[in-house]
Amino acid sequence: MTMVLKLFEISDFLLLLSAIITIYVAQYYYKYFTRVNPLPGPFPFPFIGNLPQYNLWFKGDIKAFYGYNYKKYGDIYEVHLNGNRNIVLARVEYIEKLLTPSIKNSHLARYPNDEGLNELGIGGKGILFNQDHKSWKYNRQFFTQAILSPKFNNEAIYWTNRLFDELEGYWNKLYLKEEIIKENKNIDFTTWFSQYTNDMIIKLLTGERSYSMAAYFDTLSDEKSEHPRAIVDDSVRLVQALRKLLVGFILFVYVPPFLRHYIPYFKNKADDLLQSVRFINKRLDEIIKNRRKEIENTPLDKSLPNDMLTSVITANTPRDVNYTKTVGGEALNRPLTDSEIRGNILDGFLAGTDTTANTISYIVYYLAHYPDVKKKMMEEIDMIFQGDKTRPITEDDFQKLKYCEAIVKEVSRIFTVVPTILRTIKKPDEIAGYKWPVNTFFRINADAIHHNKDYWEEPDKFNPDRWLIEGSESKKLSFLMFGGGLRICPGRKLAMIELVCLTALLYRKYEIDLVDMNASLDVVSGGVTACNELLVKIKPRN
Repeated sequence: MTMVLKLFEISDFLLLLSAIITIYVAQYYYKYFTRVNPLPGPFPFPFIGNLPQYNLWFKGDIKAFYGYNYKKYGDIYEVHLNGNRNIVLARVEYIEKLLTPSIKNSHLARYPNDEGLNELGIGGKGILFNQDHKSWKYNRQFFTQAILSPKFNNEAIYWTNRLFDELEGYWNKLYLKEEIIKENKNIDFTTWFSQYTNDMIIKLLTGERSYSMAAYFDTLSDEKSEHPRAIVDDSVRLVQALRKLLVGFILFVYVPPFLRHYIPYFKNKADDLLQSVRFINKRLDEIIKNRRKEIENTPLDKSLPNDMLTSVITANTPRDVNYTKTVGGEALNRPLTDSEIRGNILDGFLAGTDTTANTISYIVYYLAHYPDVKKKMMEEIDMIFQGDKTRPITEDDFQKLKYCEAIVKEVSRIFTVVPTILRTIKKPDEIAGYKWPVNTFFRINADAIHHNKDYWEEPDKFNPDRWLIEGSESKKLSFLMFGGGLRICPGRKLAMIELVCLTALLYRKYEIDLVDMNASLDVVSGGVTACNELLVKIKPRN
């Protein structure tokens, strides 16, 4: 009798579950077929939308997924991912309203809601994930003031040289001794420059040294770096936590709170990321506190360091030479809080590491496949440096390296590191010829725009010379290397300094060849198209 009752209970439960699923599926497809402005696109599934196509067919590769759908559905279509309807736009004419640089533009938000970002502790902070217009403007003002100042740019060039010298020291021990060159060792170029950009950006942002390159060297060599082990380990722990946040924050954007809080797989990942964020906050708060003390103990007539942290701490204080009273007519007569400073430092790291490290890898790859371009670049480098392979690169050199700059831009156009740009509209608006309700989620396909023949002559051809033609950059919003509009990357000058100077420093002194010229780029494309590995052989240039 008890067994029969249990069978009835199981049967009733399954019947109820079946009814709930049926109602949900019916409701899901009713909303789908009655949605406003139905557009072409891959057919979605209940609960998971287009996740099967994205994960199974394209293995989570955003570049491939959106590239395929662009070819199939055209300049405007829709996909359904992570519970959101994404309207994908691939024409300059469609994105003007989203990327207008006017301060009256209210379409600044990247994501439909802030709940997950707030739970993670990064919502409403800094500029990268800040969807509050007033707070974003305030933080953006001082971030830009710090990172675009001439002193900061000079600091960036100085540390580009300094850290490149350190990198060469490791390479000399591992790869460039005469007896080692004969062994023809492979170098994982991408990993080295991932460590380089970690050290570079942390130094420029905080004024504190990071030792990612030293740590990587220690894993490859019996001879260890000169830095104390404890300092190296502490540095690596911070970088690892920051990178975990860079990769994992999307969990708090797209995964519903119920799953993050109660389903073991998602909860474990969420708890791990929250623990990393607590560590990052504690470490950055210590750095900020120590820097405040250093500034307080420095007489007003003495100069301060030129890193970003010092600049944002002194903003709107008696030490601020660029005292900003208003932005857009609003009073800003207060310094930034520690929480706001921490948000800006975090943004600088998250936006300034992987993009630069991967772009320099793609530059090496394309130069290897286009010897005529490489030859022209070498002529420019030799003309500027006159055979001197060791002197530090200068601001004047950077300004003269026009063909190197053209190469950086052309690589970024033809193999876009950030393939899509996100926006959510915060009020109803007409975009791409359709009227859309509030919170509609748009995804701008930068890849498609960069390869559109309406904006580029021979768009699939790798041709840096196109950037040397007068007026070549007048194609409004057709080049989205740094995004566009009010949210255009404030670190774009820093990125160009690093990429142009590193290209010159590398090729004036070394011959760099791919291990396998026939191998395609080994990449994985999520929010950033990242190079997994780029194996090269390197030797001194004759």
